[in-house]
Parts: sequence; structure tokens; C-alpha cells
Amino acid sequence: MAAHTRRAEDVRAHRPAVRRVLTVSAAAAVLLVTLPALPAAAEDTTPCTFPSKKYPGRPWSLQRVLLDELWKQSTGKGVRVAVIDTGVDVRNEQLKPAVDTEAGRNFLPKGLKTPDGVKIERGKENGTTDTVGHGTKVAGIIAAREAKGTGFTGIAPDATIIPIQQNDAEGHGDTATLADAITYAVDKADADVINISQDTADAVKPSTKLKQAVDRALAQQVVVVASAGNDGLGGSVKETYPASFDGVLAVASSDRNNERAPFSQSGDFVGIAAPGVDMVSTVPGGGHCADNGTSFSAPYVAGVAALIRAKHRDWTQAQIVAQIQQTAERSVAGHDNAVGWGVVDPVRALTEDDRPIDRPVASEGMSKGKAPTPAELPLGETADERNARLATYVVVGGGVLVAAIAGTAVAVRDRRRRMGRTAAGT
Repeated sequence: MAAHTRRAEDVRAHRPAVRRVLTVSAAAAVLLVTLPALPAAAEDTTPCTFPSKKYPGRPWSLQRVLLDELWKQSTGKGVRVAVIDTGVDVRNEQLKPAVDTEAGRNFLPKGLKTPDGVKIERGKENGTTDTVGHGTKVAGIIAAREAKGTGFTGIAPDATIIPIQQNDAEGHGDTATLADAITYAVDKADADVINISQDTADAVKPSTKLKQAVDRALAQQVVVVASAGNDGLGGSVKETYPASFDGVLAVASSDRNNERAPFSQSGDFVGIAAPGVDMVSTVPGGGHCADNGTSFSAPYVAGVAALIRAKHRDWTQAQIVAQIQQTAERSVAGHDNAVGWGVVDPVRALTEDDRPIDRPVASEGMSKGKAPTPAELPLGETADERNARLATYVVVGGGVLVAAIAGTAVAVRDRRRRMGRTAAGT
């Protein structure tokens, strides 16, 4: 598989293909190399090796968060997050204790085989085979456990991952299998949060079956998070599914400056943004590598949703989504088509949570087309003190004026007397 995003050919007229939102396009990668301090592994043209070396430091996407303060509020313990993707490889030491292998499932069509010839039986394999690495990276961003030799960890390090294998490198997954995977996550796997880092390829209109599965999940108070898409390089604004369904939290990608990443799709369906450039995460077999795309922004937000769900079990899925959006970092007061309600702020989302809200409201930043209201000048005195001070200015000013007039009159009089004496002598 090429390192850039591949669209699966839809040769099945009645089975719209589903594509993975894996990495950005080759053209976008050219722009990304101008960003500061990109490790070689993050370059889109350099495929990741499985396994890989450990990343020794703390990735920038985690450096922006006060993790100790965050985890005092919640670690996601007891929350189940379904990763509907290419599978999750449990050979990575940071993922093995996080994954519920018994609940995992495979929804790929029957008769498929792994590259080494092992037959994959739909519904029987537990979702822990990942020959692509995409789902393993997604799961790590959500709930990778802390480990020696690396500063990388998941946002919700005590959450449980449900591995649901629904797609592969050849794009064998379709809207039907995606709908089946969502339904299974809700009805059988007891998911609290669902992460979908993929979209339907060339979707003219949303699939009815897929929408029904999403609506069922939302009705069961499951938070559904989906990537917005990576086709935004040319300023493209288009809807993607399932991200564009009502109730789904669509996640765009932001860079180190909290601005939209060049490849990230825009649109009024975008609900939030999260880091999506040079995202370090776990890979099959062990170790880490970095990648770019909204695929890796969505699990960042899904991890935050897991933290909120663990802390506020009685909140609805809509209230959790609204909390994430309301506490995001933004430069305008309300919604923006590029980054939604702003870039997710995990600490604010977990600390500014006195009461649940049903929807975000514009409260920060400068509204477009409206000048800011100037602040009142503090005088440091009461109204009576100010009046007395002004009255003093009037009295003193009047006295000075009278004195000046009198002095001028005396000077004129003396000058006239001198001039008179001088004239008489002459």
C-alpha cells in the first residue's frame, strides 16, 4: 500500500466502499515537511516499519497537556472505546493490557487472507490482526498504557479498547460492514465511545443502513467520534460520512499553532479539531512511528470523551460532546468551518465541568464584523471626589486668571506714568 491515502475501487454497485483516512495526500506531504522538527518517521513518503523503535521523548501532542493535572480528574477507567478500523495488534506492550480481546470481532468479508496466507474468518477472528498498522496507531492514541523507555501514552490510559476489524489495506470494508460493526459495538460489546477513523469513498449521499446504525448508537448514549477527512488541501469543502451525520462529533486536524492542518477538510459539519500532524503512536509488533491525518485527530478526541464519560457517568452523549466543544481553544467566539468550535483542550474539558450543557454557546474570541467594546477607564475615585476636584480646578483657575488680569493692569499703568514723565522733561 502506498503511504498516501488510497481510495478502494468500488466495484460493488450496491456496496459503497469505505476508505481509510490513513495519511494525507502526497501533495499535502510536501507542505508538511516545512513544519518544525518533524522526525523522519513522520514523512508521508517513508512507510513505517513493523515493529519499530520506541519513541524516547514526549510527543508534542502530549506536551501541550498537563497530564498530571488531567489524570487527577480522570484516567478513563471503566470506559469502553470501540476502535472500528483495521484491527489492533496486541503484540505492542502498551496495548496488550488495554485491549479486550474477548469482545473483539472481525467484520471483513469471508474468504480473505492475511499477507502471510492465514485465512480470516468473519465474526470469529477477534480483531487483533492488523497488517496495516492504522488501527493500532488509533488505539494507542486513545488508551496506550505507560511504559518504560518512552514518553508516549494514551490520553485515557485506563480506558479499555474494543478492537473491531472492519477494513484493510485493499479497502474491503464497505458501508454495510461499517454499519454492522457499529451495531455490534453498541449491542454486543457494550461500548461507551466509538471511534471511526475512515469515511465512505465517493459518497454521493449517506447510506441509510449506516445512518440507522449511527442513530441507534446515539440513542443508546454512545459518543460517536469520526475523522473529518484529508481532502482539504485545495480548499475543498465537502461532507463526509459518517462524520457528517447529525450527532457525530467530526474531528478536523490542527497543527502546532492550533491552526487547521493543510490537508484537513473544512465544512459546517466539523465539530472540533485536535492535533493531527506528526502524531506519534503505537505500531504492530512493538514500538512507535509518526503519521499525519484526521485519522489520528479523532482518537485524541475520543480519548477525551472517555475521560469525561468516566467522571460523569450520568451525562448524555450530547452533553459530553458539548463539553468538549465548549472548552476548546478558539480565536473566534463561535463555530468555525476550519476547526469547528476550536482545538480540544483536555484539561479545561475535565476541570470546567461544574454542570452539563446540552450545546456549546459562543463565549470566547472576537465575533466577526463586530468591534470589541472598550473597557471603562478606572479613575480610582468616587463621583463626589471627582466633582470636588473639578470644583477646585475652577476656583483656583479663576483666581489665577484674576491675578493675571490685575497684574497686567498695574504694568500698563506704570508704563504710562513713565512715558508721561519722559515727555514732560523733553
